[in-house]
Amino acid sequence: MESSVKILVVDDDPKVSWIISEGLGEEYEIDAAQDGQEAISYLTKKPIGTRPDLVLLDIKMPGQSGLEVLDKIKKIDSSLDVIMLSGHGETQNIVESIKKGATEFINKPFDVKELEIHIRTVLEKKKLIKELSDLKKKMRENQYEDLIGDTEEMIKIKNVVEQVAPSELTVLIRGESGTGKEIIARMIHRFSPRKREPFVKVNCAAIPRELLEAELFGYEKGAFTGANKTKPGRFEVANKGTIFLDEIGDMPIELQTKLLQVLEHQEFVRVGGINNIHIDVRIVCATNRNLEEALQNNRMRDDLYYRLNEITIQLPPLRERKDDISLLVNHFLQKYSLLYDKKPKAIRQETMKHLCAYSWPGNVRQLENLIKQIVVRGDEHIIYESLKGPIPTPFNQQVTLPINYDDGDFKLKNKVGKAVAEIEKNLINRVLMKTNWNRRKAAKLLDISYRSLLYKIKEYKIID
Repeated sequence: MESSVKILVVDDDPKVSWIISEGLGEEYEIDAAQDGQEAISYLTKKPIGTRPDLVLLDIKMPGQSGLEVLDKIKKIDSSLDVIMLSGHGETQNIVESIKKGATEFINKPFDVKELEIHIRTVLEKKKLIKELSDLKKKMRENQYEDLIGDTEEMIKIKNVVEQVAPSELTVLIRGESGTGKEIIARMIHRFSPRKREPFVKVNCAAIPRELLEAELFGYEKGAFTGANKTKPGRFEVANKGTIFLDEIGDMPIELQTKLLQVLEHQEFVRVGGINNIHIDVRIVCATNRNLEEALQNNRMRDDLYYRLNEITIQLPPLRERKDDISLLVNHFLQKYSLLYDKKPKAIRQETMKHLCAYSWPGNVRQLENLIKQIVVRGDEHIIYESLKGPIPTPFNQQVTLPINYDDGDFKLKNKVGKAVAEIEKNLINRVLMKTNWNRRKAAKLLDISYRSLLYKIKEYKIID
């Protein structure tokens, strides 16, 4: 018995409602309306969730016609299924009904059993559509299972990933350590046409600079002492797939020229080789460094900088999306409880407030490691032990100012002026990076005029 399924019969002939109620009343919950006005009033008063699952609507009624009522029903609830009933099987009525959103069209007189078949078909189709929608939603959520967050900024980042992943553009992911740059890189690969090909990660800061070239580009036999055989580099291993160059800001400048050649021509020469190696690789980079500062200090080539900046994704630090902390905590609790076969325990509300008050200098990675400890040791008091002491903030880091005390100039005004200028420059740089170089937004955050910001950018030679 499908008593939970509600059907509204709209027909000016009470015998029709009676026949349907008698024939289907044991299977469905039947309500009736004698004209369009009564039907619209009935639907309008019913809140979402209590409305009928299906409407049986007569096409020929006094006052408002069935087609007019159909229009109004769809405005109230576009997802509501409507089966049109008519003793006038005119082609025009059928066409108009379908155009206006009717699900089916049944001619009068009808057999109740035949009507029930149509009703079951419509309800089954509705059920399948809902199941498909739920499945798609679940699949979409699973795709982002490691990128937890529903703040406005995180939703925008997910949208950007979906937009750029199918392209071949070079993507630069920026953000502090622990914000999830590798997760974004893997998502870009997963959503791209290269998803079945290799994803190769290289941490440019973790490999000694004298070995990085050989690691990236490979080497020929005899290229150096110990090179007993030819070895392909990471770029060759990633052929047809994606290579993720983490900490690109730490790449020695002498290698940047070779990387630029790969970006522009998809070719390179192995260490000790003479032949060009052609590859087909998507490059995704990440850094927690200030590339603009590196550019000013000649630690980065300007042509490589602009080439890497085809698409930039700026990940916010955890302290700037604290609304996501509870989501992250619950996600890591479930993840590591399952991994370590522990019974999941909810974090107390008081403890959660403590977590949300902290500024997380290590970002999501720090939070994840802390929750992992709690799951393993079964004691949330670890939180208070780990997070005791002053809470760090993004601007309480020690700043080393370029003040030369041995230059013979001991005038306080001059020294303070230089210090203030350096603080201004650093702060403007950071806010510009935070806003992804949106100058108007940066000026608003700095509480200065747009014109003043442009002047200071020029004065301090801050390069976009």
